[in-house]
Amino acid sequence: MDVILLEKVGRLGSLGDRVVVKGGYARNFLLPQGKAVLATDTNVAEFEARRAELEQAQQGLLDAATARADALSGKSVVVTAKAGDEGKLFGSIGTRDIAEAASAQGITLDKSEVRLPEGPLRMIGNHDVTVQLHADVMTTIVVTVTGE
Repeated sequence: MDVILLEKVGRLGSLGDRVVVKGGYARNFLLPQGKAVLATDTNVAEFEARRAELEQAQQGLLDAATARADALSGKSVVVTAKAGDEGKLFGSIGTRDIAEAASAQGITLDKSEVRLPEGPLRMIGNHDVTVQLHADVMTTIVVTVTGE
């Protein structure tokens, strides 16, 4: 399926790129979320007319994400969980747990923005966790897992 991207999509392309994707990906993700439109003659002409407006909006989102990344850089989030004597957790800490702990500490963070390095955290200690705020903007926070 031939689509025109209305914003940058990781591993696919940037604003204005005309790409061919599988039909399910376009119908279930790109089109409903407003990330792309079908590449018909009408939509191509409409996109070219709105190109400057879309680029300006994309730049505004990038600037906001960069400012947020500067504010988040170096922040620390403390998560408490039950653990055994050797420091191994009786479960795991996932993206939802990190986002909830950050919100409780006054840091605005969505679970979809958290990128765990090797899956859920299973040990007590400090862990560097990547936060992706935009397709081009990433920062690192420290998640401290403490045992109960």
